[in-house]
Amino acid sequence: QVQLVESGGGLVQAGGSLSLSCAVSGGIFGVSVMGWYRQAPGKQRELVAGIETLGTTNYSDSVKGRFTISRDNAKNMVYLQMNSLKPEDTGVYYCNAKISKLRYYWGQGTQVTVSS
Repeated sequence: QVQLVESGGGLVQAGGSLSLSCAVSGGIFGVSVMGWYRQAPGKQRELVAGIETLGTTNYSDSVKGRFTISRDNAKNMVYLQMNSLKPEDTGVYYCNAKISKLRYYWGQGTQVTVSS
């Protein structure tokens, strides 16, 4: 059974940092493109950062230079280091594992709140 479990969200002041983690089980990690998405209240879920199996990364323009995505293939973990946080970074952050266009999985989400 595939499971993605996020941790590390919380409340932080603007300018602060948070680190998110996602543990992946079910034998899919090695073949999955991993991503972090976020959904702010009243907005659509959007891709924040992605990392391919061999480590190539991509970021949304809004977080480039502030967030870093990484993965540990030995531990089946993906991380998101978030620095210089802004109030507009507030939202529920979801871990995503994508094997193909039609086969992907989501975690339950973790709340990140950045106060001004």
